[in-house]
Amino acid sequence: MTVPASHAAPASRFDLAALHRLVVVTLLGFASGLPLALTGQAMQAWLTAEGVGIATIGLLSIVGLPYTFKFLWAPLMDRFELPWLGRRRGWVVLTQLILAAVLWWISNTSPSHATHTFALLATLLAFVSASQDVVVDAYRTNLLAPKERGLGSSLYVMGYRMAMILSGGIAFIWADPNQGGAWTWPEIYRFMGWMMVGAAVVTVVFLPRLAHEEVPTSVARQDLIGFFAVVVAVGIGFLLSERFSPPIAEAILSPLLSHTTMAPALQKKWIDLLALMLGLGFTLPLAAFAAQKARFETLLGGLRSYFVQTGAWPFLAFIVFYKLGDAFAGSLLTPFLLQGMGFGMAEVGVVNKIVGIWLSIAGALIGGVLMLRLGLWRSLLIFGILQMLSNLGFWWLAVDGKGLMPGLVLPAFDWGFVKLAQPTPVDGGLLLVIAAENLSGGMGTAAFLAFLMSLCNQRFTATQYALLSAFASVGRVWVGPLAGVLAESIGWPTFFVISTVLAAPALVMLWWLREPVRALEVDPDAPLVDD
Repeated sequence: MTVPASHAAPASRFDLAALHRLVVVTLLGFASGLPLALTGQAMQAWLTAEGVGIATIGLLSIVGLPYTFKFLWAPLMDRFELPWLGRRRGWVVLTQLILAAVLWWISNTSPSHATHTFALLATLLAFVSASQDVVVDAYRTNLLAPKERGLGSSLYVMGYRMAMILSGGIAFIWADPNQGGAWTWPEIYRFMGWMMVGAAVVTVVFLPRLAHEEVPTSVARQDLIGFFAVVVAVGIGFLLSERFSPPIAEAILSPLLSHTTMAPALQKKWIDLLALMLGLGFTLPLAAFAAQKARFETLLGGLRSYFVQTGAWPFLAFIVFYKLGDAFAGSLLTPFLLQGMGFGMAEVGVVNKIVGIWLSIAGALIGGVLMLRLGLWRSLLIFGILQMLSNLGFWWLAVDGKGLMPGLVLPAFDWGFVKLAQPTPVDGGLLLVIAAENLSGGMGTAAFLAFLMSLCNQRFTATQYALLSAFASVGRVWVGPLAGVLAESIGWPTFFVISTVLAAPALVMLWWLREPVRALEVDPDAPLVDD
């Protein structure tokens, strides 16, 4: 039976159809999270095991750029519908099968003897993985009713983090001969390829089809021309920025910095940061100009559809700022704990990478459940305040928190798939601060993803969600250079005070936007879902 999604989940309970949708979102989160580490930490471990030089490994880190620029091709996934499975499910299956093929291909390529080919395949893997993220984000946005978005976001985050634990954590244990696994990295990548085949089968069999999908009516040929025009514009902008931004930034800042006592190396970092900002300020308007001139209608239509809604521009500012303080503090968390505080490697690994991940999953689930009662606006406000206050925990730790609270000793264990060889002492203050940060961050992420879904028009979901998530990634992707420069300039305690202050503007904006945000909790134009 076909029922409106907006009426599929009564406020007081979830029926079987809603439960089905929530399970689907969890599985999609797992499928989206699995390839991420395979282009990052796992790939770096494989390269290291093969004896590839550090400089080459550093250069290969740029293979993750497609995750940042996925909004460039997202409109094509809105515009073109594949046969048989529907617009969204068809793209999900296609990207999952291509991911499997690329994983098998890369598993048969030596990173030490065919480095160039390996780099191209790794970039292709990131591109297809980012494309899967685009269509999965669009599908779950169209699938979930407004009342389901909070809990759905929590379950999506849980699936995503579980996949990252597998491909970015447990895979390391499998590859370690001392742990008894002794898998080779090619074998691990082939295994992950088979998992993507399994994900494609689940997609075909288990995912409900979206009924009455609205496809943009733009001219397909013109959209393809517009896409390539935007790509060319971005390429030109990148080349020109590489050539002209550094000298312009140096000309602007050198006279100012020359009168300070700042070390030359630190002055160079400030110049590099300004050069990056100048490059972005030139490239993005150039890409927008190319899209306009080439009549990239699906992209332009998605933008128009977004900007006609009440609060569109303030919403964009809120998206940038809501996770900014969190991202600012987290961007240098590992060097702060290891170098700034002098905690041991095993201690940080256990608390931050194992306990922290599970607590972030718990926070996301708690946030999703609370959203059923609190609603979207109150959840964003309360969880945002908790996120902001958690940054003060790092300030306290930097001032005098180490050794102040009684800690504990984690005993050695061996669970087969993971083990701790030696008993590891854990500082009580470290455990408290990491627990608060991950719980509040998980709750904030659940509410934030629900908010992004609420802003999207179902005709342009892939385009709009990719663009909105690009704005949301400003803190996560581009704040790192500024954070590093500031930490060296002002010290850790002041750094974490600033990270706390950076969270405040979003809360002020949220109070001002309370009525438009509350209006998003009810979606009269929710899509029809065929269960």
